[in-house]
Amino acid sequence: MKTKNNGMEIEDHLLTATEKEASKIERPLNKKQMDFFWWIILITLVVFASRIFYLNVVKGSYYEEISQGNRVRSVVIQAPRGKIFDRHGQVLVNNVPGIDAIIIPADLPRDPEAEKEFVRLTSDILGINEGEVLGKIGSADRASLKPVLLKESISQDQSLMIAENTHKLPGLMFSDTAVREYIDGYIFSHILGYEGKVTKSELEENPGYLMTDYIGKQGIEKFYEKNLRGAHGARQIEVDSLGKSKREIGAISPSPGSDIVLSLDSGLQKKIFDELSRVLETTETKTAAAVAINPKNGGVLALVSLPSYDNNVFVRGISAAEYNSLIGNPDKPLFNRAIAGEYPPGSTLKPIVALAALEEGVINEETTVSCTGAIHVGSYRFGDWKTHGATDIRKAIAESCNVFFYSIGGGYGGIAGLGMSKMKKYEDMFGLGKITGLDISGERPGFIPDEDWKSDKFGEKWYSGDSYHASIGQGYITTTPLQLANSIAAIANGGTLYKPHFVQQIKVSDEETLKNDPEKINAIPVSWKSMRIVQEGMRQTVTSGSAQSLNTLPVEAAGKTGTSQFGSENKTHAWFVSYAPFDNPEIAMAVLVEGGGEGSSSAVPATRAVYDWYFSERK
Repeated sequence: MKTKNNGMEIEDHLLTATEKEASKIERPLNKKQMDFFWWIILITLVVFASRIFYLNVVKGSYYEEISQGNRVRSVVIQAPRGKIFDRHGQVLVNNVPGIDAIIIPADLPRDPEAEKEFVRLTSDILGINEGEVLGKIGSADRASLKPVLLKESISQDQSLMIAENTHKLPGLMFSDTAVREYIDGYIFSHILGYEGKVTKSELEENPGYLMTDYIGKQGIEKFYEKNLRGAHGARQIEVDSLGKSKREIGAISPSPGSDIVLSLDSGLQKKIFDELSRVLETTETKTAAAVAINPKNGGVLALVSLPSYDNNVFVRGISAAEYNSLIGNPDKPLFNRAIAGEYPPGSTLKPIVALAALEEGVINEETTVSCTGAIHVGSYRFGDWKTHGATDIRKAIAESCNVFFYSIGGGYGGIAGLGMSKMKKYEDMFGLGKITGLDISGERPGFIPDEDWKSDKFGEKWYSGDSYHASIGQGYITTTPLQLANSIAAIANGGTLYKPHFVQQIKVSDEETLKNDPEKINAIPVSWKSMRIVQEGMRQTVTSGSAQSLNTLPVEAAGKTGTSQFGSENKTHAWFVSYAPFDNPEIAMAVLVEGGGEGSSSAVPATRAVYDWYFSERK
C-alpha cells in the first residue's frame, strides 16, 4: 500500500508540475499588456501613414520633378553667334556647322566592366587616349544630367559610329554646334581674336554658361562677348532608361547673337598687310606694325601687327605642338605690336613739341635757328643727321632738324626752351603715355617722363641733355603705334582727340541697331594759327622734305618721318606718320618697321603704296 501510495503521490506530484507549467504558458495577457501592444501597432501605422503623406503630398512635386527629369531631358539648342562685318558689309567672321562629342554623367555605366568597355570603345571611335576619357568621367558629377564636353569638332563619320553603338555607349552623345570661321584669319587675327571652349575658370566668372559653350578669348570676340553671344534654346526629349531619345515633346527657339559692323576697311587692312610684308622682305627684318584711323570720328580703319597668326587654329582645337610653336616663336606672332608695343617715337614726336613751343611763346613762326649739324654743351655733343642751315619751324618739321628741336625743347642759343614738364603737358593732351581706350584688350600706355620721375627712379636731377633727347622723341619716352596714329589724327582734324574704336554698329535685331557715336577724349586747347603752322610743316615734309615720294599721289598728303634708336648697337626703328588729303583728311596713319633703318627708306614707301591704292585703285 505504501508503495502504491508513494507511486500515486509521485504521479500526483508530476501532474501538478505539468499542470502548473501549462498554466504558465496558456495564461492570457492582462489588460495593461494588451494596451501596450495596441499602442505599438498604432504608432507604427501612424509613422507609415505620415511617411506616405510626406512623400506623396509634401514632397510629391519634388519627386515627380526628379522622375520627370529622368524621363524627359532638355537638350540645348545653341544660339547662333553674331557675325562680324567690315564697314562695307564684307563678312569677316562667319559660323559653320560643327559636331561635339559629349557625355551625360548620370547615364554612364556604373558596372566596372561595362565602364571599361565604354572607355575602350569611346577611345577607339574618337581617337583619343583612354586616360583622357577616364579623366573626363572621373571629374564629372555622376548624378548630373548636364552635358560634359568630351571632344569638340568630331567628324561626321565619328558621329555616325556613336549613333550606331548607342546601346553599347550609354551616356555618350553627339551635339550639333556652330564654330567660327575667320575669313583671312591670318590678316585680321590681332583685331578679331578668336573664340574657344569655355574653361572652368571662365565658368566661375560666367555662371550662365554651360561646359559645352564657346566664349570669346581675345580681340573683338572677347570684348563684345555679351553682344555676340545669343540666348540658347532647348528641345524637350523623352528618353528611355539608357538615355536614348524616344520622342520630342517640345522646343524653345534660341535667340541669335547680335551682328557687329566694324569701322574697319578690309581692303585697306589687306593692302597694309601686303605692303608691310613686302617691306620686311626687302629690309630682311621680321616685325612691323601699322594703324590707320579716320580723323573725323576715331574709327579704326586698319590695324596690322607682323608677324601674325591664323586664329582658325584655335577654333579647330589647337594641338599642344601648335601652341608651343606659337608661344615659343622669338618673333612673338601672338603679340599685338600695334597696341602693346612700346617704342621710342623718334622724330614723329616733333610736331607736338613744335606746337607746344608756339603755344608757350618759346618761339614764333618767324624764329630761325642756324643749324651747323650739332650743338655742344660743355663736353657733350648733340648731333643732327645733316647740316640744315637757317631753319624756321616749318622747315624744321619738314627736314626733321634736330638742332632746332634741341633749342626749343631744352634751350640753346638764346632760346629758353620748354623743359620736360611743358613738353609732357602737350604730349598728355594728345593722349601719349596713357591708354586710349580702344575696344579690344591688351593696350599698353607707353611712357612720358618728367623731372620728378627721374629723381624718384634714379635719384638724379633732370639735365638739359635729358630734355634734348626728349625733344626729338628719344631718351625715356615710349609710345605705341596706336597712340601716334591717334595723335596725328588730332593734328589732321585741327585739334580734336577722339577715342579710337573698332565697332561702328551693333545690330540687335532687324528693327534695332545700336550706333557707336564718336567719343571725344579731348578738345586740345591750342590756337588755330599754331595748329596750321604745324600742319604746313608736315605738308612740307612731302613737298620738299624727307617724304617727297608722296608727291606722286593723286591727293595732297602731309607727314613726318622718324628714326628712333634702340638697344646698344645703334639700331633704329623706321617710323612714318601721315594723313591725307591735306585739307580734308580721311585717313591718318602710323607705320613702324622694327629695326627698319631710316623712316624715309622703309616706312615712307609702304605708306605711299597704301595711299596710292586707297585714293586711286580702291575708289
